[in-house]
Amino acid sequence: MLWQVCTATGLVDVSFSSSPTRIVGSEIDLFGSGDIWPALGATGLELLWGLLITFVVGIPVGLVLGRSKILHDMTEPMVNILYSVPYVMFLPIIIFWFGIGDVSRILVIIWAAILPLIINITAGVRNLDSDYTRVATVFCTPRLRFFYAIALPATLPYILAGVRLAVGRALVGAIVAELFLASQGLGYFVQTQTSNFNMDNAMAGIVILAVVALLLNGAVRMIERRFTHWAGSQ
Repeated sequence: MLWQVCTATGLVDVSFSSSPTRIVGSEIDLFGSGDIWPALGATGLELLWGLLITFVVGIPVGLVLGRSKILHDMTEPMVNILYSVPYVMFLPIIIFWFGIGDVSRILVIIWAAILPLIINITAGVRNLDSDYTRVATVFCTPRLRFFYAIALPATLPYILAGVRLAVGRALVGAIVAELFLASQGLGYFVQTQTSNFNMDNAMAGIVILAVVALLLNGAVRMIERRFTHWAGSQ
């Protein structure tokens, strides 16, 4: 409301900041003309592949690192270092090795998303109720069965918390990758519209990104409530 009042009274120049009503009009034009769909589809496809690979690789790795004290001690410093250093710093290396195509963008998404997932799952396995491990030892549970029958369901709250973090960081990674490595996607769309001083379309693109982030976060929260409702009662 304040933003609209400031632009309507001339306190803020709409050429540089747009306004809520102009953004709504731009959204209608973008979706009506179909101009936004290619960018939205490109970002969605990158996110889908990046998150799919992140989950397929990150969940087993987190379970193994949490279960094995030797592997955990060996890899923890490296994981902490990689998590602490902004992944943007590694973009030149990724470009050098993989160019500026789809592979590089998906790698950036994986890099952004996989570390919080691994850290969360590792913490979950290491905090596993000792009764579970004692029962597994008494019944000589095979190692592989321990992972999918005990560790995986018992650490589900940690896994889904890691998934929520991973989804948020993956979206940021996708936008960063598109700013530096792409000629398509929502990040590229916002960048080009900003460069052309078309702030209505640029702000409309940012609003779409915010809505996508809210939808993804809401979907993960819904899954959390559905499958980990028992966790709060423990």
